[in-house]
Amino acid sequence: MSEEINPEMFELLIRLAALELQVEEAEYLRRQLNSQLKVIHELASIPLEDDTCITSHGVPYTPESSPQIRQDINIAYPSPSDIIQQSPDQQDGYIVVPDIPHIDLN
Repeated sequence: MSEEINPEMFELLIRLAALELQVEEAEYLRRQLNSQLKVIHELASIPLEDDTCITSHGVPYTPESSPQIRQDINIAYPSPSDIIQQSPDQQDGYIVVPDIPHIDLN
């Protein structure tokens, strides 16, 4: 694959992430992301046998070598209002966050 993050797509990603970058910073980051994409494409092009498990790696995890699964126990925080009151904006016992506008990526 020769897909690359072009400047227009990167500008959209910057806006979606609400980043403020200088022109030089943005171009450096875009080049770095494209370098990482290139490596991902190179790895994806390695031929594998059809029966290779997608999570296959060199360390076998057997029941004997794996830690026991811990129980999922709910422990209520003694005073959640203390946490909520630390937020800059709260209403009716909830933390209020700013609305994030939806942008269609098509």
